[in-house]
Amino acid sequence: MDSARFAADWSAIWPNERSVGLAVSGGPDSLALLLLAQAALPGRFAVATVDHGLRAQSAIDAAIVGTICSRIGIPHSLIELGLSAGSAVQERARDARYAALGDWLSAKRLGALVTAHHADDQAETLLMRLMRGAGVRGLASMRPVSTVPNRPDFPLLRPLLKWRRFELGEIVTAAGIAPALDPSNGDPRFERARMRAAMAELDWLDVSAIVRSTSHLADADVALDWAANRAFAEVFSDRDALLWEPGTIPRALGMRVMQRILVSYGQAEPRGADLARWFDVLSLGKIATLAGVRGDGTDRVWIFSKARPPNLRPRR
Repeated sequence: MDSARFAADWSAIWPNERSVGLAVSGGPDSLALLLLAQAALPGRFAVATVDHGLRAQSAIDAAIVGTICSRIGIPHSLIELGLSAGSAVQERARDARYAALGDWLSAKRLGALVTAHHADDQAETLLMRLMRGAGVRGLASMRPVSTVPNRPDFPLLRPLLKWRRFELGEIVTAAGIAPALDPSNGDPRFERARMRAAMAELDWLDVSAIVRSTSHLADADVALDWAANRAFAEVFSDRDALLWEPGTIPRALGMRVMQRILVSYGQAEPRGADLARWFDVLSLGKIATLAGVRGDGTDRVWIFSKARPPNLRPRR
């Protein structure tokens, strides 16, 4: 087990001594994360296992993780959700899982959440987003350091993004542990399972090269944000409106400036496709509204203001 390699990857994303929380499901990837952390970070983490309640076997898998943690002296928490099957089950499970893990981090006073996403996950994510026509930010895929969804107060750490799935499996096998196997990982009803199966048939696909590309895209995303922040500094207020002269700004930067304008009005960040349409309409010298903010592109200086609510007359 290459604990020195893990320690180096860990130091690059979390260079302090504060304890963290590991999400360990009992699958081979998260068990490898547990074993690597125990070798490189003894006494600096706790473990949580989320039982979504969607499989009869899941309670047994969670209990096995608890037993492993007890044997090697790691604090372990079991989080039971009791979700129901049905539409969008993976999305609902993800949202509920991160919400529960965020509460656990807070209760245990832990500094960050650590997950076992690895290089093969990263490659799958990039290819799925390519199929959706994602832009630079989406194609950058998962970052080594981000934030827990809907909990920006907690970092989300992914120290295994340079590790291959087979490497993690070898670590678990060498430890003599039988990992849990989630049947949904091979269920063709789910997009990621379909992508995983398709990638397995492409022996020419270089996962490591794909991961390097996601890193380059992440660098490009940071550069765009840097330039967008400088451009947004040129936006100025006039009474209740924001004014901005886009000039010949590239479309990608213009969209990010407009995103910041929306956020300054208290709006959530919109989808990239919606921003693109808004920017394009204003570029044609027209007026359009997005997320309750009216944009007026009829002059060289664009004007943004809160859209007036519709004048709804009561029915007679």
